[in-house]
Amino acid sequence: MTAHPAASAVDRFRSAVEKRELAALEDLFTPDVRFYSPVKFRPFEGREMVLGLFGVLLRTFEDFRYVGSFEGTSETSADGAEAPSAVLLFRATVGGKEIHGIDLLHVDDDGRIKEFTVMVRPQSAVEHLGQAVYAGLVADGLVPPLPEGR
Repeated sequence: MTAHPAASAVDRFRSAVEKRELAALEDLFTPDVRFYSPVKFRPFEGREMVLGLFGVLLRTFEDFRYVGSFEGTSETSADGAEAPSAVLLFRATVGGKEIHGIDLLHVDDDGRIKEFTVMVRPQSAVEHLGQAVYAGLVADGLVPPLPEGR
């Protein structure tokens, strides 16, 4: 049986996240990787920004663990092309709220992650996660703070 085209990248990604090794993620993303967040309409774009976001996420999630996975192919959001894909199911806690979620990873021909989509539930946890991640992005200088009064 042949390994799924995304398997190596996904296995390496999963290991790096579970060990909270941010540096190990750098080579896994394409330079123009796109990260679709559950709390932001437009994707985060580019390796530097996505790595910065992962730095915040690794600090924000408590008790993060993957609990399952599926592999196949799916259409990417950026160009509609079919790409080897994997879905990783996870559980975590953020500020005392339990989150259930999935990471959908699309892999390019070189075995690097070119697109990453996160979906989480429930809505109250999504809102809490969004606030925590935004605060981390501002603290790390990756996004500007909202103007006063907004």
